[in-house]
Amino acid sequence: MKKVIYTKNGVEPIGPYSQAVHASGELLFISGQIPIDPKTNSIDRSDIEGQTEQVMQNIRSILKHQNLNFSNVIKCEVFLQNINDFSKFNDVYAEFFKKGDYPARAVVEVSKLPKNVLIEISAIAVY
Repeated sequence: MKKVIYTKNGVEPIGPYSQAVHASGELLFISGQIPIDPKTNSIDRSDIEGQTEQVMQNIRSILKHQNLNFSNVIKCEVFLQNINDFSKFNDVYAEFFKKGDYPARAVVEVSKLPKNVLIEISAIAVY
C-alpha cells in the first residue's frame, strides 16, 4: 500500500515528487530535501553548516508530521556539491541523532544540485 505524505510545515515540492511516501505500513520514504526554509520559501543560508541544519529541520518536520523522530531513520543518502565539506556537514548531521544510534548512510559528491544548493538529503524511516 502507498500513501503520499504532505505537511504544510515542510518544503513545497519543486517538481513532480512527494515530500514523502508511506509504504506497506512499515516504511516512510522521504524525498531529497534541500535547504529551503518553508517559512520564507527561500534559501536563507549560504554555508554548508547552515544548509545542513535547514535540511535536517526539513526532514524533522516530515518525521514529526508522521509522529516519528530521528531515531526512526534507518537510512540516509547525502549529496554534497563539494566533498571537501564532508567534515563540516558531518558535525551538524551527527547532532540530530543519538550517539550510537546512527542510520545507515551513503555520502556522494555530485556536480550540481537543484537551486544550486550545497547539500540534499533523502531518508528512509521505519514506523
